[in-house]
Amino acid sequence: MSADGRRTRTWRSAWRGALRKPLCGALAAGALSAGLTMGAMLAPTACAAYATSAASNVYQPVVQEPRAFGYLLGDVLTQRILLPSGENGWGAVTPPSIGRTGDWLERRPARFETDAEGRRWMAIDYQVVNVAPTLSKITVPALTLTTASGATLQVPEWPLSIGPITASDAFNAGDLQLMRPDRFAPPIPLAPLRRQASIALGLLLLTLVAWAGWWLWRNWRESSRLPFARAWRQMQRLDGPHADTSADAWLCLHHALNEAAGHVVHAGSLPGLLARAPYLQPLREPLEQFYRQSTERFFTPAAAITPAAPYPLRGLCRDLYRAEQRHQR
Repeated sequence: MSADGRRTRTWRSAWRGALRKPLCGALAAGALSAGLTMGAMLAPTACAAYATSAASNVYQPVVQEPRAFGYLLGDVLTQRILLPSGENGWGAVTPPSIGRTGDWLERRPARFETDAEGRRWMAIDYQVVNVAPTLSKITVPALTLTTASGATLQVPEWPLSIGPITASDAFNAGDLQLMRPDRFAPPIPLAPLRRQASIALGLLLLTLVAWAGWWLWRNWRESSRLPFARAWRQMQRLDGPHADTSADAWLCLHHALNEAAGHVVHAGSLPGLLARAPYLQPLREPLEQFYRQSTERFFTPAAAITPAAPYPLRGLCRDLYRAEQRHQR
């Protein structure tokens, strides 16, 4: 190669090197700038994710808040919180407590819902239980929910407005008053009550008549069947000043005692009567006296009878009849 050719080749190489150095520097500077820019974009996100998941373990879930206006007394608003999926291993989320959350809202029991995409939501209803005389701003309280794995879901508060049903300046206009008179209870129809009372009274009277008729029938049946009842009825027919001394009265009582014992009774066989009719045991002494008086009356000569006071025959017959009644009951 000639000297001119070598000079031309050297000049071209130097020119290409001069052009190549700025271009490479620019490309290197651009790559460095792009790398720093991407690092600046990714670094906060990565750092934030790390701080949330590793350092504090507190998460802010997706929340569907209720509308922020137009609520009156008694209205119910619903807040929905997206729960973490079971794949993260967080487990169940403990629902918040129920009851009043302040002056305005009352929290109801939470319920769990699943949307069309299979995501689980916690729905919490709040009812407006108090309003101010004017339009007021309140907040749905913030929530801190804890999962079974120990993670915490932080739900921020949500502002909304509530208002009275009627404006305060509308009172005392026409029939709209601050205080209305007491509302009287509607009158109760009395005709059905009177009819029921008449039926009840009629049934009561029928029951009393039936009971009285049964009582009279029982006494009549006993007076014709029981020996001392028949004797007492006959004794009442012999009423008079000399009923206790009448022979018929004495014979009537003797017949009743014989019928009660099932055999003829005299003073010596009185224990047999008391054994057959033990309800007469309290009247043992009056019966012994009755048989002594009867023996003197019917088997002792008139000249040997010592005058004595009249024997109370009616009283003994009445006592025997009452003892018989108690025994039958």
